[in-house]
Amino acid sequence: MRLVPRWALLSSGCAPVLLTAGWTIAGVLEGPAYDPATKTISVLAADGASGSWVMTAALMALGVCHLLTAWGLRAAAFAGRLVLGAGGAAAVVVALFPAPSSGGSLRHGSVVTVGFTLLAVWPLLAIDRGGAAPWALRPGPSAMATAVMGVGAAWFLIELEVQGAAGAAERVVTSVQSLWPFVVVASCIRHPDPDELPT
Repeated sequence: MRLVPRWALLSSGCAPVLLTAGWTIAGVLEGPAYDPATKTISVLAADGASGSWVMTAALMALGVCHLLTAWGLRAAAFAGRLVLGAGGAAAVVVALFPAPSSGGSLRHGSVVTVGFTLLAVWPLLAIDRGGAAPWALRPGPSAMATAVMGVGAAWFLIELEVQGAAGAAERVVTSVQSLWPFVVVASCIRHPDPDELPT
């Protein structure tokens, strides 16, 4: 049995593409009043936004991609797969509970925070402590991925607080979070399957 089925390349590879396409198309539909550097992705999916249906669909598709990837990522530790799947479920819940057209929402903000946290810590929980683990499931790369996501999330929170480039910060951290599962899957597929090695 392969470490990871090849279809996981599709599910993990579609995640960053769908997310980026979603915020790009929704931003165009929103028009010049929307500034992607300062305004968050949630604004695009908010009630009454011109492209809310596009961003909502993109967030749901992102969540489904993460759920499928977690299911197929057999080489990762179970805890990591579970948390990646939970992060995917959080993306779907974010889509189901959009931000209001003005002001904040404790429910929406809470789900976003949970989703960010889950997608930041899953690499650490997915580590394969075996000696011949695929590169992206080793402690060093996994810890680095979590650190980068954590720094990105902190940057996003700071930009929200100072009303700065929150949109840019959010796009950076969500891009990394949506791309890392693909990196892990590709690493596993390139890694030789122990069952197929000559004895």
